[in-house]
Amino acid sequence: MSTFVSVNTYTHSVTYVADNMLRSLKEIIRESGLSPEKLANNWTVLQCGISKWLETRHLEGVVLEVYNPSTGGLVGRWDFDIVYGVQGDGSMWVNTEDIKYHIRKAGQWPSACDYEVITTTKAGRPDVTGWAPAAFRSTDGFVRQAIGTTIDGNGLSTGTAYWRRAQ
Repeated sequence: MSTFVSVNTYTHSVTYVADNMLRSLKEIIRESGLSPEKLANNWTVLQCGISKWLETRHLEGVVLEVYNPSTGGLVGRWDFDIVYGVQGDGSMWVNTEDIKYHIRKAGQWPSACDYEVITTTKAGRPDVTGWAPAAFRSTDGFVRQAIGTTIDGNGLSTGTAYWRRAQ
């Protein structure tokens, strides 16, 4: 007689990556001089959408856009690009120190700035309550700085980057 035990590790990976992306966004917002209150007020909606679309593999990326509320112009941006099926050693980790280093490198934003979280998804994604279509602001005059992998959830990871003004 044999015993078989099955664990859905992908479900654990989804929860881990979604939670750590949101925590990273909170850290970026707070450490960059903005209030995380708006993010906290929308946490449940963000968690539901990001988790659902990770689960169904429709999520391509999560973007934090910081903008000037008077002009609507982009002030800064952080991208979390989703990578599915990465083969690793089975560990789960988040590199908060690398994120913090790049937050300091990017500098603080004026406290009057506002922000929003936008996702990119594949066609056919399921609808999630509280989410609506959104357009990205222009990145003209900005340069994308890739950081590398900052969250790894055993087969599900994020490549992270931020945008800075071109010199």
